Amino acid sequence: MLRAVARDLGSRYAEHYRIVRATSGAEALEAITELKKRDEPVALLLSDQRMPLMDGVRFLILASDIVPDARRALLTAYADTDAAIAAINESRVDYYLLKPWDPPTEKLYPVIDDLLSTWRAGYRPGFGGIRIVGDRWSPESHRIRDFLARNGVPYVFLDVEADDEARRLVGRAPNGNPAPDDLPFLILPGGARLRRPATAEIAKHVGMRTQAASEFYELAIVGGGPAGLASAVYGASEGLSTVLIEREAPGGQAGTSSRIENYLGFPAGLSGTDLARRATTQARRFGVEILSPRSVERLDIDGPYRRLRFDDGFSVTCHALLLSVGVDWRRLDAPGAGGLTGRGVFYGAALSEAQAVSGEHVVTVGAGNSAGQAALHFADHAGRLTMLVRRDSLAYSMSRYLIDRIEEHPKIDVLYQHEIEACSGRERLDGITVRDAKGASTDIDTHHLFVFIGAVPRTDWLGEAIARDERGFIRTGPDLTEQDLAHWPLEREPFLLETNVPGVFAAGDVRHDSVKRVASAVGEGSVAVAFIHRHLAKL
Repeated sequence: MLRAVARDLGSRYAEHYRIVRATSGAEALEAITELKKRDEPVALLLSDQRMPLMDGVRFLILASDIVPDARRALLTAYADTDAAIAAINESRVDYYLLKPWDPPTEKLYPVIDDLLSTWRAGYRPGFGGIRIVGDRWSPESHRIRDFLARNGVPYVFLDVEADDEARRLVGRAPNGNPAPDDLPFLILPGGARLRRPATAEIAKHVGMRTQAASEFYELAIVGGGPAGLASAVYGASEGLSTVLIEREAPGGQAGTSSRIENYLGFPAGLSGTDLARRATTQARRFGVEILSPRSVERLDIDGPYRRLRFDDGFSVTCHALLLSVGVDWRRLDAPGAGGLTGRGVFYGAALSEAQAVSGEHVVTVGAGNSAGQAALHFADHAGRLTMLVRRDSLAYSMSRYLIDRIEEHPKIDVLYQHEIEACSGRERLDGITVRDAKGASTDIDTHHLFVFIGAVPRTDWLGEAIARDERGFIRTGPDLTEQDLAHWPLEREPFLLETNVPGVFAAGDVRHDSVKRVASAVGEGSVAVAFIHRHLAKL
């Protein structure tokens, strides 16, 4: 078996990867440890379930502690499928392959290609690329790191408080040590420096597209979350000239999820970043033009045309418009929280902070699936994690599989019926005060607080044109009221996902009464394209 798999992997991958063989789990662990000492990256671990002295599941559990970023796959026979499922749950195996894998071109290489592509997308080599010099607790440093991480741009962060190289680079600044307002700065691969750059300036230097190639598109999509990406893929694949406009990074809120485990077709789960990368690649393959980061400030309706005006005065026009702008996390209403945003108080998963919490006490607030996924992710890095939950159970808003894993995790404590009363600290978060249902207050020492307490739609820029509910979510189809449709110009009724303006559709979390799940957003985005075709056919 070892000879066969080494032969097939060598014929395909030996040109770009070194393939290391081991005859047992113990021998493999020794090899991995030696590679780790030499700072050689390990991209993929491929283990047979049946090995001498140690089975494949046990090996992958131990190996993941040494090389946590390596992709993991298990070779197993049909009779060992239960072991493969256990491997997914216990050792976070990314995929399992049934033996035999003949022909490898169909049953082996596509899986390995995909795993290696995923690894490369997250690989951060210690040379070249962008370097960020800044203060770990600076909101500006966090903003830049988060932007690059969410857009899959490799970078190295050098903390001026802890890194000798950072202090050396700061000392070479024109006027000696820069004032806090001069940090952070980026050092590009060619040596040029950008001081406190806006995201648009960073995007220009890393090759992201922010200017539209055309003034008119059959379909324009505002918002690059799962709903927007799905409609882009389906629209472009069916021949519509399509532009997608995203203000931050493709993937939306789902793109910050550390692990999505209940998405159909991915039994081992996948990260939000991985989902966004795959969907973006798929959309571009069909010819979708993706503008990011780009903010739309106004929507104008002119007969059959819908015009989107950007924050710099440029605009694009379309016949059909899909609004999938998603939601923002609601801000924490507690004394001290506002001034500490980006200094230890973070909204959403902020995956760029994962390495920074190593060995620390982390606190999360919220009880939805996003909070559960983040808690499990950060608990793998943190020394201890506390979840604050306002209600008396997680079952009101969290999937059962997440609840089970949280309850079993040795590092996670859940405090029910607790809310944050205040945040303390000056340059960074130093602690929080929490209050229980009886009114008793307790202080918790922490430098890392991640907030998941509800969503606010991004719809203020729509003005009065598009009907929305009292919270700002967009009403569509049967949810539209008589008052909403007072000026509806067509004989037909609005389509299922259509707003009170013909040809303007909404999908995903921004839609009134939508199901807040990735799969439903993808479904709405793809279904909307069918109605968009019917709208375009009548123009």
